Amino acid sequence: MASSQCLENPPTLSPTCGTGTVQEIAGLNTYVTGPSDSKLAILLVSDIFGYEAPLFRKLADKVAAAGFLVMAPDFFYGDPVDLSNPQFDRDAWRKIHTTDKGYEDAKPVIAALKSKGVSAIGAAGFCWGGRVAVKLASTDYIQAAVLLHPSRITVDDINEVKIPVAILGAEIDHITPAEQVKHFGEILSSKSEIDSLVKIFPGVSHGWTVKYKVEDESAVKSAEEAHEDMLNWFTKHVK
Repeated sequence: MASSQCLENPPTLSPTCGTGTVQEIAGLNTYVTGPSDSKLAILLVSDIFGYEAPLFRKLADKVAAAGFLVMAPDFFYGDPVDLSNPQFDRDAWRKIHTTDKGYEDAKPVIAALKSKGVSAIGAAGFCWGGRVAVKLASTDYIQAAVLLHPSRITVDDINEVKIPVAILGAEIDHITPAEQVKHFGEILSSKSEIDSLVKIFPGVSHGWTVKYKVEDESAVKSAEEAHEDMLNWFTKHVK
Protein backbone atom coordinates (compact mmCIF):
# COMPACT_ATOMS: atom_id res chain seq x y z
CA MET A 1 0.00 0.00 0.00
CA ALA A 2 3.03 2.27 0.42
CA SER A 3 3.86 2.21 -3.28
CA SER A 4 2.51 4.76 -5.72
CA GLN A 5 1.58 1.84 -8.01
CA CYS A 6 -1.30 1.06 -5.65
CA LEU A 7 -2.66 4.54 -6.28
CA GLU A 8 -2.39 4.65 -10.08
CA ASN A 9 -5.53 4.82 -12.25
CA PRO A 10 -7.98 5.05 -9.32
CA PRO A 11 -11.56 3.99 -10.12
CA THR A 12 -14.59 6.25 -10.01
CA LEU A 13 -16.63 4.53 -7.33
CA SER A 14 -20.30 3.79 -7.89
CA PRO A 15 -22.52 2.37 -5.12
CA THR A 16 -25.10 1.20 -7.67
CA CYS A 17 -22.85 -0.47 -10.26
CA GLY A 18 -23.11 -4.17 -11.04
CA THR A 19 -26.01 -6.58 -11.43
CA GLY A 20 -25.96 -7.74 -7.79
CA THR A 21 -27.26 -6.13 -4.62
CA VAL A 22 -25.73 -4.73 -1.45
CA GLN A 23 -26.73 -6.67 1.63
CA GLU A 24 -25.55 -6.66 5.22
CA ILE A 25 -23.61 -9.86 5.88
CA ALA A 26 -22.07 -10.41 9.31
CA GLY A 27 -22.29 -6.67 9.99
CA LEU A 28 -20.57 -5.63 6.75
CA ASN A 29 -22.19 -4.04 3.74
CA THR A 30 -21.50 -6.64 1.06
CA TYR A 31 -21.93 -6.74 -2.70
CA VAL A 32 -23.73 -10.04 -3.36
CA THR A 33 -24.17 -11.52 -6.81
CA GLY A 34 -24.90 -14.93 -8.26
CA PRO A 35 -27.35 -17.75 -7.45
CA SER A 36 -28.42 -17.45 -3.81
CA ASP A 37 -28.94 -21.21 -3.53
CA SER A 38 -25.48 -22.16 -4.80
CA LYS A 39 -23.49 -24.50 -2.58
CA LEU A 40 -20.28 -22.97 -3.94
CA ALA A 41 -19.19 -19.46 -2.96
CA ILE A 42 -16.36 -17.06 -3.66
CA LEU A 43 -15.23 -14.30 -1.30
CA LEU A 44 -13.67 -11.37 -3.14
CA VAL A 45 -11.39 -9.07 -1.14
CA SER A 46 -10.80 -5.77 -2.91
CA ASP A 47 -7.82 -3.51 -3.26
CA ILE A 48 -7.61 -0.25 -1.30
CA PHE A 49 -10.31 1.41 -3.42
CA GLY A 50 -12.97 -0.86 -2.02
CA TYR A 51 -16.05 -2.75 -3.08
CA GLU A 52 -17.76 0.02 -5.09
CA ALA A 53 -15.15 -0.01 -7.89
CA PRO A 54 -17.03 -0.78 -11.15
CA LEU A 55 -14.41 -3.09 -12.67
CA PHE A 56 -14.17 -5.02 -9.40
CA ARG A 57 -17.93 -5.53 -9.33
CA LYS A 58 -17.91 -6.43 -13.02
CA LEU A 59 -15.48 -9.21 -12.18
CA ALA A 60 -17.68 -10.32 -9.28
CA ASP A 61 -20.60 -10.62 -11.71
CA LYS A 62 -18.39 -12.59 -14.11
CA VAL A 63 -17.53 -15.09 -11.37
CA ALA A 64 -21.21 -15.29 -10.42
CA ALA A 65 -22.13 -16.09 -14.03
CA ALA A 66 -20.04 -19.27 -13.68
CA GLY A 67 -22.48 -20.47 -11.00
CA PHE A 68 -20.84 -19.23 -7.81
CA LEU A 69 -22.48 -17.19 -5.08
CA VAL A 70 -20.11 -14.22 -4.78
CA MET A 71 -19.69 -11.95 -1.78
CA ALA A 72 -17.50 -8.85 -1.83
CA PRO A 73 -17.64 -7.16 1.59
CA ASP A 74 -16.82 -3.55 2.37
CA PHE A 75 -13.85 -4.29 4.59
CA PHE A 76 -13.16 -0.55 4.88
CA TYR A 77 -16.51 0.36 6.47
CA GLY A 78 -17.29 3.08 3.94
CA ASP A 79 -13.75 4.48 4.11
CA PRO A 80 -11.79 3.35 1.03
CA VAL A 81 -8.75 5.28 -0.13
CA ASP A 82 -9.97 8.63 -1.45
CA LEU A 83 -7.35 10.45 -3.49
CA SER A 84 -9.78 13.30 -4.25
CA ASN A 85 -9.62 14.33 -0.60
CA PRO A 86 -6.66 16.68 -0.08
CA GLN A 87 -6.70 15.79 3.62
CA PHE A 88 -6.30 12.08 2.94
CA ASP A 89 -3.56 10.61 5.14
CA ARG A 90 -2.24 7.38 3.64
CA ASP A 91 -0.33 6.27 6.74
CA ALA A 92 -3.24 6.94 9.08
CA TRP A 93 -5.57 5.04 6.75
CA ARG A 94 -3.24 2.06 6.66
CA LYS A 95 -3.06 1.92 10.47
CA ILE A 96 -6.86 1.76 10.69
CA HIS A 97 -7.46 -0.64 7.83
CA THR A 98 -5.00 -3.45 8.43
CA THR A 99 -5.06 -6.73 6.58
CA ASP A 100 -5.11 -8.48 9.96
CA LYS A 101 -8.43 -6.78 10.68
CA GLY A 102 -9.63 -7.71 7.19
CA TYR A 103 -8.80 -11.33 7.93
CA GLU A 104 -10.72 -11.24 11.22
CA ASP A 105 -13.69 -9.55 9.52
CA ALA A 106 -13.71 -12.23 6.82
CA LYS A 107 -14.26 -15.05 9.29
CA PRO A 108 -17.90 -14.20 10.20
CA VAL A 109 -18.70 -13.65 6.51
CA ILE A 110 -17.43 -17.17 5.80
CA ALA A 111 -19.45 -18.47 8.76
CA ALA A 112 -22.54 -16.76 7.32
CA LEU A 113 -21.96 -18.48 3.99
CA LYS A 114 -21.68 -21.85 5.66
CA SER A 115 -24.86 -21.21 7.65
CA LYS A 116 -26.63 -20.70 4.30
CA GLY A 117 -25.64 -24.22 3.30
CA VAL A 118 -22.56 -23.35 1.26
CA SER A 119 -20.27 -26.38 1.22
CA ALA A 120 -17.13 -25.03 -0.51
CA ILE A 121 -15.61 -21.55 -0.55
CA GLY A 122 -12.80 -19.87 -2.44
CA ALA A 123 -11.23 -16.49 -1.76
CA ALA A 124 -9.58 -14.07 -4.16
CA GLY A 125 -7.63 -11.07 -2.95
CA PHE A 126 -6.43 -8.09 -4.97
CA CYS A 127 -3.45 -6.00 -3.80
CA TRP A 128 -4.42 -5.25 -0.15
CA GLY A 129 -6.88 -8.13 -0.30
CA GLY A 130 -4.14 -10.54 -1.34
CA ARG A 131 -2.78 -10.54 2.20
CA VAL A 132 -6.25 -11.31 3.58
CA ALA A 133 -6.64 -14.19 1.12
CA VAL A 134 -3.24 -15.70 1.88
CA LYS A 135 -4.00 -15.61 5.61
CA LEU A 136 -7.26 -17.43 4.92
CA ALA A 137 -5.24 -19.94 2.91
CA SER A 138 -3.44 -20.94 6.12
CA THR A 139 -6.74 -22.17 7.59
CA ASP A 140 -9.42 -24.70 6.74
CA TYR A 141 -12.06 -21.95 6.41
CA ILE A 142 -11.78 -22.03 2.62
CA GLN A 143 -10.90 -24.59 -0.04
CA ALA A 144 -8.82 -22.50 -2.47
CA ALA A 145 -7.31 -19.04 -2.85
CA VAL A 146 -6.14 -16.77 -5.64
CA LEU A 147 -3.80 -13.84 -4.98
CA LEU A 148 -3.83 -11.22 -7.72
CA HIS A 149 -0.95 -8.71 -7.65
CA PRO A 150 -0.85 -9.09 -3.86
CA SER A 151 0.86 -6.62 -1.56
CA ARG A 152 2.80 -7.14 1.67
CA ILE A 153 2.94 -10.93 1.32
CA THR A 154 5.82 -12.53 3.20
CA VAL A 155 7.69 -15.82 2.93
CA ASP A 156 6.14 -16.74 6.28
CA ASP A 157 2.67 -16.22 4.79
CA ILE A 158 3.50 -18.57 1.93
CA ASN A 159 5.03 -21.16 4.25
CA GLU A 160 1.76 -21.26 6.20
CA VAL A 161 -0.41 -22.04 3.14
CA LYS A 162 -2.42 -25.26 3.58
CA ILE A 163 -4.78 -25.22 0.59
CA PRO A 164 -4.51 -24.87 -3.21
CA VAL A 165 -3.32 -21.36 -4.05
CA ALA A 166 -2.68 -19.48 -7.27
CA ILE A 167 -0.59 -16.31 -7.46
CA LEU A 168 -1.05 -14.08 -10.49
CA GLY A 169 1.69 -11.47 -10.60
CA ALA A 170 2.66 -8.56 -12.83
CA GLU A 171 5.98 -8.24 -14.62
CA ILE A 172 6.13 -4.55 -13.57
CA ASP A 173 5.40 -4.57 -9.85
CA HIS A 174 7.38 -2.58 -7.30
CA ILE A 175 5.30 -3.92 -4.41
CA THR A 176 5.60 -7.64 -5.06
CA PRO A 177 8.24 -7.92 -7.81
CA ALA A 178 8.14 -10.80 -10.27
CA GLU A 179 11.27 -12.32 -8.73
CA GLN A 180 9.58 -12.42 -5.35
CA VAL A 181 6.50 -14.05 -6.86
CA LYS A 182 8.75 -16.67 -8.48
CA HIS A 183 10.36 -17.32 -5.09
CA PHE A 184 6.92 -17.83 -3.60
CA GLY A 185 6.29 -20.31 -6.40
CA GLU A 186 9.42 -22.25 -5.49
CA ILE A 187 8.26 -22.52 -1.89
CA LEU A 188 4.80 -23.66 -2.96
CA SER A 189 6.14 -26.21 -5.44
CA SER A 190 8.09 -27.82 -2.62
CA LYS A 191 4.76 -28.53 -0.90
CA SER A 192 3.92 -31.58 -2.99
CA GLU A 193 0.65 -32.13 -1.15
CA ILE A 194 -0.71 -28.70 -2.18
CA ASP A 195 -1.68 -27.73 -5.72
CA SER A 196 -0.29 -24.35 -6.71
CA LEU A 197 -0.01 -22.08 -9.71
CA VAL A 198 2.29 -19.10 -10.12
CA LYS A 199 2.10 -16.99 -13.25
CA ILE A 200 3.76 -13.72 -14.20
CA PHE A 201 1.88 -11.62 -16.76
CA PRO A 202 4.25 -9.83 -19.14
CA GLY A 203 4.01 -6.12 -19.84
CA VAL A 204 1.47 -5.31 -17.13
CA SER A 205 1.74 -3.38 -13.87
CA HIS A 206 0.54 -3.95 -10.32
CA GLY A 207 -3.25 -3.70 -10.18
CA TRP A 208 -3.84 -4.63 -13.81
CA THR A 209 -6.70 -7.09 -13.16
CA VAL A 210 -9.11 -4.51 -11.74
CA LYS A 211 -7.62 -1.14 -12.74
CA TYR A 212 -7.05 -1.61 -16.46
CA LYS A 213 -8.01 1.15 -18.88
CA VAL A 214 -11.05 -0.14 -20.74
CA GLU A 215 -9.94 1.59 -23.95
CA ASP A 216 -6.59 -0.22 -23.89
CA GLU A 217 -7.19 -3.43 -25.84
CA SER A 218 -3.96 -5.09 -24.68
CA ALA A 219 -4.63 -4.26 -21.02
CA VAL A 220 -8.17 -5.62 -21.25
CA LYS A 221 -6.87 -8.84 -22.83
CA SER A 222 -4.32 -9.35 -20.03
CA ALA A 223 -6.92 -8.66 -17.36
CA GLU A 224 -9.38 -11.07 -18.94
CA GLU A 225 -6.70 -13.77 -19.13
CA ALA A 226 -6.08 -13.37 -15.39
CA HIS A 227 -9.83 -13.48 -14.73
CA GLU A 228 -10.07 -16.76 -16.65
CA ASP A 229 -7.12 -18.21 -14.72
CA MET A 230 -8.83 -17.28 -11.47
CA LEU A 231 -12.13 -18.80 -12.56
CA ASN A 232 -10.43 -21.98 -13.74
CA TRP A 233 -8.69 -22.31 -10.38
CA PHE A 234 -11.96 -22.00 -8.51
CA THR A 235 -13.77 -24.35 -10.87
CA LYS A 236 -11.04 -26.93 -10.23
CA HIS A 237 -10.85 -26.60 -6.45
CA VAL A 238 -14.14 -25.18 -5.17
CA LYS A 239 -16.58 -27.99 -5.81
